[in-house]
Amino acid sequence: MKKVFVSGCYDLLHSGHVEFFRQAAQYGDLYVGIGSDKTILHYKNHRTLYNENDRLFMVKSIRYVKDAFINAGSGVMDFVPTVDFLKPDILVVNEDGASDEKRRFCEERGIEYVVLQRIPAEGLDAHSSTALKDALCRIPTRLDLAGTWIDQPYVSQYAPGWAITISLEPTFEIRERCGLSTSTRNMIKKIWPIQLPDMNPEMLAKLVFCFENDPERSDGIISGAQDSIGICVPGLCRHWYNGRFWPDKIETCNDEKVLNWLEQHLVMIPMEPRKPGCSIVEGKDITKPKVEALASAAEQCWNAIMQMDLKAFGEAYKASFNAQTALFPAMIQGSVQNYIDEYKNQVLAWKMPGAGGGGYLACVVNDAAAFCNEHQQAIRISIRRKG
Repeated sequence: MKKVFVSGCYDLLHSGHVEFFRQAAQYGDLYVGIGSDKTILHYKNHRTLYNENDRLFMVKSIRYVKDAFINAGSGVMDFVPTVDFLKPDILVVNEDGASDEKRRFCEERGIEYVVLQRIPAEGLDAHSSTALKDALCRIPTRLDLAGTWIDQPYVSQYAPGWAITISLEPTFEIRERCGLSTSTRNMIKKIWPIQLPDMNPEMLAKLVFCFENDPERSDGIISGAQDSIGICVPGLCRHWYNGRFWPDKIETCNDEKVLNWLEQHLVMIPMEPRKPGCSIVEGKDITKPKVEALASAAEQCWNAIMQMDLKAFGEAYKASFNAQTALFPAMIQGSVQNYIDEYKNQVLAWKMPGAGGGGYLACVVNDAAAFCNEHQQAIRISIRRKG
């Protein structure tokens, strides 16, 4: 009987893996190499959901597998030591894992190289580990309500002020380049793929901020602290900026009445994502009066929320967005104005999350449930609670 070898991480073992093993085992006795925890951490930049001993046990328990090993190598070719020890006749890969490097490796050792198409077992849906992790991921996102841009020192140096954020449960598809801090969220997933650790939220936010803004970062851009704070600090939060990257103070509100009230009056309407290469900061016009207007609107917005005054909230929310676009006119580009024109008479106020340029219209409405019933594309939000 020929020896057949396959290799992978198998961190989220699913039916697609089992079917791959079944198909590979048709060529002979199947041996499996499994990526070590260390290899996955360094090669894929994230921790495993299951440690290598758990994964080894699960793979060995599958009836199509003759035996399995933890690969001793590193990187994408971490299986080389295992192959040299096992000396298989055939190396099988799926089409996603095929490469010229692997083909040459097999040619050098006289090993038959077989590429299988990713076909699910009859009657089952196709699965991938990436899709499953995305489905299981409980990493929150954030919605900035007011004061956006004040977390950049080149803005707050003109006047100090608050940024206001809410941490959102991932109850909807969080699209890339849409203003919901996906770049920060993706950085978090490199360390904690499924959920945030249980620790002090402000300390966690600072750890995330420092991790994302690596001093070796080549683009020279410092992501605003409101992203990490908005994601990591539950509930409603405001943070005070005064010419520095990290806020001087952070205040939170976890009053259930206030959070419920916000959920009843905020919706998001999907737009086209921000186009690659577009510059939001091009044409910026940062002056002291404009930054003071931004800071004043955020203060008014917080007060209106605390009083659960819908009319005042809508006015302050709109004033904050107008202040943002006065500083950064390029926030409104492409088809954004068309979306604003379509909805401006149906909502109390609107803004774009994050830097703008597309993504979502985050709107203040009289009744979120009624609005979403009337507009099927609209999304209701769920604010992440403390604990």
